[in-house]
Amino acid sequence: MSSLIWIALGVPAVGAAVAGALRRAAWTRFVPLAAAATLLGCGAALVAATRAGGALVTGGGLLRVDTLSAWFLTSVGAVALVAVWGGTPTRAQRRVIGGQGWFWALMSAFLAAMTLALVADNLGLVWVAIEATTIATAFLVGYGTERQSLEAAWKYVVLGSVGVAVAFLGIVVIYAASVAGGQPTLSWLALADPATALDPAMLKMGAGLAVLGFATKAGLAPLHSWLPDAHSQAPAPVSGLMSGVLLSVALYAILRVQVIADRVLGPDLLRGLLLTGGLLSLAVTAFLVLTQRDFKRLLAYSSIEHLGLLALAAAAGGELALAALLLHVLGHGLVKASMFVVAGRILHAEATHEIGEVAGLLRRRPDLGIPFLAGGAALLGFPPFVTFFTEVAILLALWQRGLGWAAAAALALLLLVFAGIARHLLAMTVGPADAVAHPVLPGHAGALEGSADVPARVRDVPIVLALGVAAVLAFAAPPLAGVLTDAVAALAGGR
Repeated sequence: MSSLIWIALGVPAVGAAVAGALRRAAWTRFVPLAAAATLLGCGAALVAATRAGGALVTGGGLLRVDTLSAWFLTSVGAVALVAVWGGTPTRAQRRVIGGQGWFWALMSAFLAAMTLALVADNLGLVWVAIEATTIATAFLVGYGTERQSLEAAWKYVVLGSVGVAVAFLGIVVIYAASVAGGQPTLSWLALADPATALDPAMLKMGAGLAVLGFATKAGLAPLHSWLPDAHSQAPAPVSGLMSGVLLSVALYAILRVQVIADRVLGPDLLRGLLLTGGLLSLAVTAFLVLTQRDFKRLLAYSSIEHLGLLALAAAAGGELALAALLLHVLGHGLVKASMFVVAGRILHAEATHEIGEVAGLLRRRPDLGIPFLAGGAALLGFPPFVTFFTEVAILLALWQRGLGWAAAAALALLLLVFAGIARHLLAMTVGPADAVAHPVLPGHAGALEGSADVPARVRDVPIVLALGVAAVLAFAAPPLAGVLTDAVAALAGGR
């Protein structure tokens, strides 16, 4: 079954090379779609395999998949399928902008890099993979020729590079801590093993730096400033992938480092960092969404909020909080990918990013208004969507772990976020119909957003599936209990 690891890595990597070499061929748009379907299938198969027979190791020990990494891989595949399928340009758009082989090659390379980050049993290799995602997504964010997209790409490159540089320094210091203990290694499994001696002082510095660096990629405040610009200016499928799973992959790296640090130093150091980042992320979102005027930036700030919740779950620790974290990663990823795809279609139809210039979508464009309102309800935590149950579970876990003050602060900030986002969503969907005619948007980024000439049933399939899964996922939690339990146990080196 270890061959599944190579398939998951190889298909998107080979697809990237093929799409880049044959970039003028129209069929290259199907390459990332095939890669996403492969990741989803391999991830699900690896979940079953690791539960039945334990972790799978290959590549001379450099690659290792347990139930935790298999769950994240499944989430990447599912979210990528929604983002790529829903964001594929139409025939009319392809005639206007020509071939997009480079775009689809970069998308496939992006998927390959995230896969490597999830299957690597080496913190150095994880760092390389996350740096590769920065390179690929920088070009994707700046794919449009507009000034705003290029500025967003440069801002992302600068701040993202600073973050990964800090993470690199942290990993070097963690390695030095293992050298000082007499057992040099960068294997996260070995570093988490109680038999591996680590120098506490050096580990404290290294773990703190690594978490701060990866927190930049995860978009946690106060290291979040690149995220609203990048997510709002990127084409819809890129925004969906970055928000839906790239941030969660960076959080995955933080979780691995947290286990190593907690073993030697106790939970206080990283719990404090994660609580600070989580609550700051909620606060930033709460106060900035109230005055937000760009609906794609609104969704980007929502991503900061949800990553803040996940950081609070990681800070709480324990089976309840971590199981809720895993469910939230999948549920939020599916919803956010759907929302960015629909936002891209709204941008294409209305030719504006401005919230105030879009209104009455439920009456004028129910094909856009209904999924946008439903996805917004999921982001705001309305039942029956899984986000309601995971948010309640995270707050309850904080209370159970003696962090009631953090739970109370988070709840108050969530209510502010709810008010701000709900106000904008209702204005766009049920507000008075907007009679203003908007000009057609120029450039590649705008051309990659809509789906106007694709049959409605085909166009809406990924959105309906994603929102449907998000609505029933919480009720599937009891059958998934064994998977979630094994995934949580895998953080400590289990299955």
